[in-house]
Amino acid sequence: MKILLVKTSSLGDVIHNLPVVSDIRRKFPQARIDWVVEENFAAVPALHPGVRNVLPVAVRRWRRNLWGGGTWHEMHAFKELLQAETYDCVIDTQGLVKSALIAGLARGVRCGYDKASARESFAARFYQRTYVVPSMQHAVERNRQLAAQALAYQVEGGPDYGIVVDVVAPAWLPPQPYAVLLHASSGDYKLWHEESWVELGGQFARRGWACVLPWGSTAERERSTRLAGKIPGAVVAPQLDLRAVAGLLAGARAVVGVDTGLTHLAAALGVATAGIYCATNPAATGIYGAARAANLGGIGYMPQVQQVLAVLERLGA
Repeated sequence: MKILLVKTSSLGDVIHNLPVVSDIRRKFPQARIDWVVEENFAAVPALHPGVRNVLPVAVRRWRRNLWGGGTWHEMHAFKELLQAETYDCVIDTQGLVKSALIAGLARGVRCGYDKASARESFAARFYQRTYVVPSMQHAVERNRQLAAQALAYQVEGGPDYGIVVDVVAPAWLPPQPYAVLLHASSGDYKLWHEESWVELGGQFARRGWACVLPWGSTAERERSTRLAGKIPGAVVAPQLDLRAVAGLLAGARAVVGVDTGLTHLAAALGVATAGIYCATNPAATGIYGAARAANLGGIGYMPQVQQVLAVLERLGA
């Protein structure tokens, strides 16, 4: 059986789709699973041994440079790559028009949410088979239930993210145990107060842990540098690609992060992880199904440092 999954973005959404691969391989051990994903997140499906091929797409970049040199050539090359295989089932777990259009280009029976279940109802017009999946549940379970209906099996047990990461300590890492502080997110409204990060980092330093602060943009690097200057022994990470970040997270004693995809990745890796939610509701898209992870906070409620420390202690950090 050959199956194509379409879940292109964002990082957290891609991570939330990983249990689908585990479910399918558990039911159909010989299934060959390919996955269409935005090029920036292609490293994530590749971490799951159940994914045969990752097919990178560049919708975000193409939109910004639609008439630029090479864009149409890249789009044509992607179409050829996508259509090189005929699939028994094409499952779009994203439920957006853009993902439905990609699914529509693939060769195989196209499956997705019905118009009442899809994030964008018009997307349902592009599927050959549609399924009702209640929206009032976590995104992980919506993905799992859609795939289960499309392939006629029952969802069993909790989610298994199934990813495998080699932990290789780079030379710049401090020798002692370390915690990763994921202070950056896609919107400023999701950020935790810098004073709280400094207080938390000081608590870790007193435990003998180093604090590592990754970054992905100039503004994030400046914040990492600012925080590291106030936390004893803290280290600003060099610029890292997604696979290197995964290795960094996998080797951490603990990870504390705001509402961002990397926090979900840490939880999926089985690291003791505290997710900090300052302006969003974790019930729908927060950390889910990870034994050593917990969500704190929510809309109108910002967690306190002592709560984070208590959670990490409970998680065995």
